[in-house]
Amino acid sequence: MAGNTFGTIFRLTTFGESHGVAIGGVIDGCPAGLKIDLEAVQRDLDRRKPGQSSIVTQRKESDLVEFYSGVFEGTTTGTPIGFAIHNTNQKSKDYSHIKDSYRPSHADYVYDQKYGLRDYRGGGRSSARETASRVVAGSIAKQFLSGLSFNAYVSQVGDIALDKNYQDLKLEVTETNPVRCPDPDTADRMIEFIKAVRKEGDTVGGVISCVIGNVPVGLGEPVFDKLHAQLGKAMLSVNAVKGFEWHKQWDGHLFQGSF
Repeated sequence: MAGNTFGTIFRLTTFGESHGVAIGGVIDGCPAGLKIDLEAVQRDLDRRKPGQSSIVTQRKESDLVEFYSGVFEGTTTGTPIGFAIHNTNQKSKDYSHIKDSYRPSHADYVYDQKYGLRDYRGGGRSSARETASRVVAGSIAKQFLSGLSFNAYVSQVGDIALDKNYQDLKLEVTETNPVRCPDPDTADRMIEFIKAVRKEGDTVGGVISCVIGNVPVGLGEPVFDKLHAQLGKAMLSVNAVKGFEWHKQWDGHLFQGSF
């Protein structure tokens, strides 16, 4: 299986399956001498981990990251950073009833056709659990992207959408509700809608918006490695993401993307 590495200068290669021993990654290209706030990395993982509320997957994982190389006494050494997150709540038997059935809109069928076998336990390599490794790399990357700000939030669930521009939102309240919408009233409507859909045995999609501030001029490269091309590739590689759009505002160096 190819395609497990993203990036050119700062590169992340991820490994592992949903119900394997662990998931993890190797980061190449991280500058030496960078002080890493390991607690901040864990906090970012805690924001992502499953089982946080009734509207998300109920799988319980601590998602504790362990670093094996590239960091010494809290400082990067310039060598590859190896890390792993051990799976502690694999209930493979929960998937035994679909051993011989393909899940609609999932990668089960394609994996079977491409490789001649499939890991039906939680989706295997195609599980969204793989994104935990991206959180670790992203958290480290944020720590040496000095001066930039990142704010992501849920802007739509089904037909319920925020009717405010991001400049009018209080982004600091995003983390105060389980759906992570910065408008409390809209968040309540989204949560109730998700619960109703779930009760019917169905699912619903939505939109996540991200605002990046203080972006310097000149990021990215011409033609194939444009900034929005790279961002689009990164976002569209996340499981279940089907669209990506971006807007730029050079007055104040703001970038807004939705996916």
